[in-house]
Amino acid sequence: MLIIRPCRYDDLDDLMQISHAVGRGMTSMPADRDAWLEKIRASETAFSEAGAEQPAGTWFMVLEDSETGRIAGTTAIYTGIGLSKPFYSYKISTLVSSSDDLAITRQSRVLNMVNDYTGATEIGSLFLLPEFRKPGIGQFLSRARYLAMADFPERFGDLVMAELRGWQDEQGNSPLWDHLGHTFFGIDFQEAVNTAALKGTKFISDLMPRYPIYIDLLPQAARDVIGKPHESSAPALNMLKKEGFQFTGYVDLFDGGPSVQAATQEIHTVRDSRSMNVEILDTIDAAAPLYMISNGQLSNYRVVLAPVQFNSAGNPQISQQTAQTLQADAGTLLRFAQAGKRTASSAEQSRAA
Repeated sequence: MLIIRPCRYDDLDDLMQISHAVGRGMTSMPADRDAWLEKIRASETAFSEAGAEQPAGTWFMVLEDSETGRIAGTTAIYTGIGLSKPFYSYKISTLVSSSDDLAITRQSRVLNMVNDYTGATEIGSLFLLPEFRKPGIGQFLSRARYLAMADFPERFGDLVMAELRGWQDEQGNSPLWDHLGHTFFGIDFQEAVNTAALKGTKFISDLMPRYPIYIDLLPQAARDVIGKPHESSAPALNMLKKEGFQFTGYVDLFDGGPSVQAATQEIHTVRDSRSMNVEILDTIDAAAPLYMISNGQLSNYRVVLAPVQFNSAGNPQISQQTAQTLQADAGTLLRFAQAGKRTASSAEQSRAA
């Protein structure tokens, strides 16, 4: 069975391997052991009562294959972004100028460096190893974050945003960085990404100009990728849109990837999930619809993807195996969100039972 749970210190080697598999451009998962140790420590705090006192937090979760103990993917929530270190974005705006003498009115798009997402909640660090990319698993990994928001609403802000990786060429180079960022920083794209991940973003405020950057003055190669997601991020962007996230003109400072946002309580999974007392049966009909199920236990959080059937009174019923994985007893209050149409293969269904 596949389980989503908070990361632990004994996941470190697997997390380092995932960092190498992610490739270039994901600032939240650098291949650095000390950075991972800090992230694990921060996540342990977030998944505890003490985390309620922290203005910013890291809720980092992993997808574990319970049969092998292997970590298959990652997913995370970051609260209070920009409060401990600045969170910069470009905001695409339009300037209008006109000349009565020439009877001309012109519109120009510009990039302004802003901190508009300060205090918001960010979702990110979504990655699934290629061998686990089967129907429904990526969606499960993504939507599990919204179950956590529904389970612990007091821990998350009113606005949730996601920053998608921007377009890069086959060598991992960013045209926007090459034609804009490099001009002011004098370092290559990956070095900038690593610096932000390991040392923070102060170097951005030190060196980046604060006046508007006219998009029309940039080379066409740079203009073309502003707001364009990386090929690997396109499926994630589609999932976000289905949850109600919208693009409002914010893009990543390094590679121009789009940022999308939604009000927390309007995210579809948050809005539509339900907490219900569960019944436990020895077995469940193999054709029953798949649901994401969370146990709601802060310090022992678990989310699984499993078939659920309902009795005549509308109460959910799960298998003994699912209950054991969630560490839940009969009558326990669990949260349920339907996983959508059952398109998974028979092999996947058996793994998620």
